[in-house]
This record gives sequence, structure tokens and C-alpha cells, in this order.
Amino acid sequence: MGNRTVSTEAVKRSTWLCILVFAVFGILLFRILMIQTLDFESYQNKVLNQITTESPVAANRGKIYDRNGNVLATNITTYRVFISPSGIKSAQEVLPEGNGTDYADLVSRGLSEILGVSYDEVHKQVTEYTKYLDRTIKRKVDEETADTVREYIDEHSLQSMIYLEAQSTRYYPGGTLGAHMIGFTSSDGVGLYGLEYQYDEYLKGVDGYYIKARDSYGNEMPFDYSSYIEAVDGYHLKTTVDTTVQSFLEEALAQTVADHEAANRACGIVMDVNTGAILAMATSSPFDLNDPWGLDDLSKATLEESGYAEDSDEYAELQRTLLTEMWSNKAVTESYIPGSTFKIVTSAMALEERESQIPASVSCGGSKRVADRIIHCHKRQGHGALTFAEGLQQSCNVWFMTLGELIGVDTYQQYVKAFGYRERTGIDLPGEGSSIFASQMSQLDLAIYAFGQNFNVTPMQQLCAVAAVANGGSLMTPYLVEQITDNAGNVIYQHKVETKRTVVSEEVCKTLAEILEDGVSGNGGAKNAYVAGYRVAAKTGTSEKKGAEFTDKEAYICSTVAFAPADDPEIAIIIIVDEPTKGVLYGSTVAAPYVADALENIMPYLGVTPIYTEEEQAKMAVTVPNCRKYTLTEAIARIEAAGLDYTVVGEQSADAVVTSQSPAPYTKVEKSSGRVILYLGDASPSEDVEVPNLIGKNAVQANALLMGCGLNVRIVGSSGVLSGTDTLVCDQSIAAGSMVAKGTVVTVTFSAGPDENPDYENPVT
Repeated sequence: MGNRTVSTEAVKRSTWLCILVFAVFGILLFRILMIQTLDFESYQNKVLNQITTESPVAANRGKIYDRNGNVLATNITTYRVFISPSGIKSAQEVLPEGNGTDYADLVSRGLSEILGVSYDEVHKQVTEYTKYLDRTIKRKVDEETADTVREYIDEHSLQSMIYLEAQSTRYYPGGTLGAHMIGFTSSDGVGLYGLEYQYDEYLKGVDGYYIKARDSYGNEMPFDYSSYIEAVDGYHLKTTVDTTVQSFLEEALAQTVADHEAANRACGIVMDVNTGAILAMATSSPFDLNDPWGLDDLSKATLEESGYAEDSDEYAELQRTLLTEMWSNKAVTESYIPGSTFKIVTSAMALEERESQIPASVSCGGSKRVADRIIHCHKRQGHGALTFAEGLQQSCNVWFMTLGELIGVDTYQQYVKAFGYRERTGIDLPGEGSSIFASQMSQLDLAIYAFGQNFNVTPMQQLCAVAAVANGGSLMTPYLVEQITDNAGNVIYQHKVETKRTVVSEEVCKTLAEILEDGVSGNGGAKNAYVAGYRVAAKTGTSEKKGAEFTDKEAYICSTVAFAPADDPEIAIIIIVDEPTKGVLYGSTVAAPYVADALENIMPYLGVTPIYTEEEQAKMAVTVPNCRKYTLTEAIARIEAAGLDYTVVGEQSADAVVTSQSPAPYTKVEKSSGRVILYLGDASPSEDVEVPNLIGKNAVQANALLMGCGLNVRIVGSSGVLSGTDTLVCDQSIAAGSMVAKGTVVTVTFSAGPDENPDYENPVT
């Protein structure tokens, strides 16, 4: 057999084929090498993503405390109820033939009944999202309801279809207390408002993760693959807020809003004048922090009266607007015309810059011509001749227009800036508002600005400026968070008291404190801010709201700012009532009495010892002693020791025992006129008397009427009751015409008349 010859072409083809095969294998080997080395992590993650599920482990949000360690915001355990649509589908598919169980219906019906959710919505999640492992049905489910869900799962063997996940839910023990300051979070635990928003980065912590291997139906894989990344809890805030002081302030605001029916809410702030620490801050639209999306009663009424259909866009828009208004922290975000409370600042400017030029007295004839305008005093007939102190105490506009001329435009503007009105205060809350002043100030502007009209400031700015006068001249930065700590107690942040600048001298501040305190305890316009035993420095203000929306109606802002004790100030307080519609609408009647009410509670709580004058001691109310079950001799001794008079009813004997008394034990009555009726043996109160109408009567008249009926009196209110000035009863605790037992105590509240009229400006005739 002859030798075969291999053609050259065949060799070439074989060679190229081998090269191609080796090249392909080379590329594949290279690619495998790349996958196993450089791209290993990327492909590993893709595989893991296909066979694992990642469940977040939420970090515990940090707590918020008041200055005394009381919890303002914390976390409680609730449950997220969720379903696995793919698990439900899988379970339905593997059911043996003839088993008519409908898992979609079973799950939907059970959860809708237990959780109070829509059957149709649950059924849609079950049937339309069958590729999903996790669809949330309801969050924030309490422990009791969660137990019911567990029982339902066990009863119907739904372990691979319905799940519960424990979650940390934000909880506010105080409910509405301090709502506008504290703020709230979203359902996902993100700070949305107030301190919760401002300090969210500190409070939220870092979430962890729990990773497990699962098949396409959501079942755990038969081999072990899991990983846990621990969550890092958020930091805790210790605030300057005192929950007791906060309660006192909120009570005062609620009372003035109820008494005077404020159309645009009221607000107040209590601040430590020496540090800038905010002890309390409130707005009179309290909302439940545990349900912040629920409207308050007033907003609900507005929504219902709108006439919009519930499913209309107009209804939804109004609802959103009402929620925003309800949440708005009026004390920080809004501005207002300060009125005569600003006269404190104008006085400080004048004393600091032009004290030697201030006239000994100014004669007020009721108006003053400035440029081409006649500017009226609130007292149209004029005050007559007044000293500087009297001008401030009587809130004379003519006096302050005179001071404005002495100060001058340039100096006035410098002090406006120095007192902090041209900048935000820097309070650690979101959404702080700004003041509104004319960009170019004329002499006419200066005249009106000098007594606090025609410009806007925020309540926070105004209180900071007055606090600077109270503390000796230092403008402080207000703040709410004192300290931030971790779970171990390590201090992450510690606030340092910040003095922005010194605006006026200590001597000027002392002079103003004395004048303002004399105006409260004497016959000044702020005498309704009087609190027995405490030297209160205060100034009231009434301003008229201007603008197109007020052309057809009169709308006022009534306010009072005060600090105490006047000789050694510790706290300052401001209360502003926006658009009161009921009663006598002046700062002295709408705000001052409620400042007094708040201070009467706050000062002793803070440990400030009352110091009573002899006149106050003589007029002080005393506590009626308990005389029941004592012998008549013992009872009389107890009554006389309290400085009270008595009347005995019943058969008297040496061993007679008091069986009843009026007023009841521990009731407060006036020392000068209090009388206790003692009943012996079978005697008992049998005669009722009619309570007289005391409204509009002075102290002497009211006392005489009550004593004539055999009733006791308890006097509260203005210093004018003690000083003899013209104060009248504005409220009585028991309505006129009521029938009560003899000896019953009727508390009467006295108030001085209005101190100013905001209608100050008329064109030249």
C-alpha cells in the first residue's frame, strides 16, 4: 500500500482549528480566572442576592428627656403584620386534590377582622403580588392584637403565609404636652417636626441587618447561611424643658383662649434669663404626638363646616392646610406686632444713650404731630404731665415719640440690631421666623416704632430682648437641648451658655426693672400681672393687625411680657393672644392675668421664696382649719389661731363636739373677713342662700355683698385690690343666682381696666 501525502491546506486548516480551540479555551479560562479573582465579590453578591433575603433590624431611636429626667419621647414594642404572597400561592398549589381551602380568602378574612383593615385591600395584596415575599398589611399593632394574629396563624396553620415582626415604635408619654417643641416622627421613624427633626441625625441611630438564605417561595434553605449586623442605637437628648412649668404655661394659654376665644391661637414661652434655657414653650393648638395626623377639635369643626365633600380635592387640601397650621409652632415660626411691650426696649435705648437729655416730665395732651401726621396716644384725652417712669408705667405714646426723637434714626437702628431683632435667635428648632422692619426708616417710622407699632418681631426675639434687660444687659442664645448622651451615659454634646453681646449697662437694667415692678405693684398699666409675695416686672401690649384681610374687621394681638423676681430675675415669660374676640380686648386684660396665673404656680415650684409686704400679709388668704370631731373649745382655739371669726350653731356644752363646718376644711378664705360656721350635735347646714352678682363691683362692694349673705370671699387678681386703685370683679367662682350653704367660699377675680388703645394714628385734618 502506497504512502499517503497530507496536503498543505489540510495542515493549515488543522493548525488554525487548533489555534481557535485553544484561543476559545484560553478566553474561557481567562474569564473563569477573572470571575474567581477580580470579579469574585461581585458575582458572589449576585448569587447571594438570589438565594438570601435581608431583613432590617431597626435601631432604637434615642429618648428625649426633660431637665429632671422625665421621659418626653421613648420607644415601645409594636408589631408589623405582613404576608408572603408567594408563600400563599405555593401553599395553595400543593394542596391535595379535593381540599377546598382558599388560602387567599382565609388570610384576607382573618386579617381584615383582627386588624380592622379592608378585606379587599388584603385580598389584592395576596392575589396581585404573588412574586413578593413580603407585603405589609399593618404597622404599629399592639401586643394584644398581635397575640390574636398568632392564635389565628396557629389555628389555621398559616405559618408560611402570615408573619409578625417586632418593631420599635415612637411613644410620647405626655400625649399633647409640649407637642410643638418635641415634634414627631414618620411611621418609618424619621424625624418630621420639632426636636425630632432638628436632632434626627443624633436620635435615629444606625440600622442593623439579619440575612438568611431562602428559596424562591420564601422558605429557609436546608443548609445554614445567616449573618447578623448589629444595630447601633440612637443618642439621647436631655432638654431644658421642665414638664411641670410646661403644664402651668399650657393651662394658662388654654384658659385665656377659652375666656377670650382667640381666633388665631395663642402662644407662650418661659425662659431662664441668665442662660437662655427654655423651660416651657407652647401654642394653643395642642395635638396628640401619638396621633399627629388627627386634627384637633377646632380644626375638625372648621373642616366639617367647609361644606366640601370628603372625597373632593378641596376637602383634602383644606385638611392639609389645617394640619400644617395646627403643627405650626407659633412662638418660633410666626411674627407679630409687639405693641407697647417694645417700650421696654425703647426705654433701654434712651437711658443708655440719652439719659442726661431725657426731660424731667412730658405733658401728654393726647397726641403729637410728627411730619404731616397726628399720632395719638392711647389715652385720647391725654395723660397730662408725666415723669419718665410714669410714662413707661402708663404706656404713654407721646412720651415714647419724644424718646424716639432723642434717640434718632441711626442710633435706634443700631440698637434694634444689637437687641437681636435683625437676626434669628438661633434657637435649636426648625422653621424659625424673622422680623419685619422698614428698609429705610423715616422720622414718622421712628415715632411709631418707638412705641412698638408697624413692625413685626417673633415672640422668641421679643422674649430674648426683654430677658437681656432682666439679666443685666446680655443678649443670650436661647436653647432647648442641654446634653446628648449614648446608652452608656457618655456625653456626646454638652451645651455651653452663649452670650451674643452686651447691649445695655447693668445700671440701665436695674432702673427699668424698678420702674416696671412699680407699675405692677402700684398703679401702672401692667397691674393685672401682680402676684402676691413676688416682685414682678411686666409690660402689656395691644396692637392692631393691618392688611387687606382686616379692612372689614378689627383684629388685635394682646400680649404681656414679664420677668421675676424683679430685684434678682430668674425667669422671663411672654404670652401672646392672637385675635381674641370675646371680652375687653387689651393686653392688660387678655394676657396679663394669665401671666400672673402662670407665675403664681411657677415661682414657688422653682423654689423662689415669696416675700410679703405688711399690706399683703394683712390681706392674705388663710387656710380654714379642720374642726370636725374636735370639741367646741378646741375648734374655737384652732379658728382663732388662724385669725378667723366663727359662728356656732347648735346646743353648746362643755363636751360638745363639732359635727360639721362651713367652709370645708382646708378652704382658702380672706383673713380680714373670713368666718367659719361650726355645727354641734344634730345641727347641720339647712339654710341655703343665693349668690349675688359681683361682676363689675369693687373689693369693698363685693365683700359687703357676700358677708351680708353669710358667704365667705376669696380674692385673687390685680394688685389694685390691695393698693386701692380702681379694680373690679371680672369673674366669680360660683355663678350669680346659685343656691349654696351659708359659709361657702366664693372666689372673686379682680382685674384692672384696659391700659391702652391700639388705634393710635389718624391723618391730619
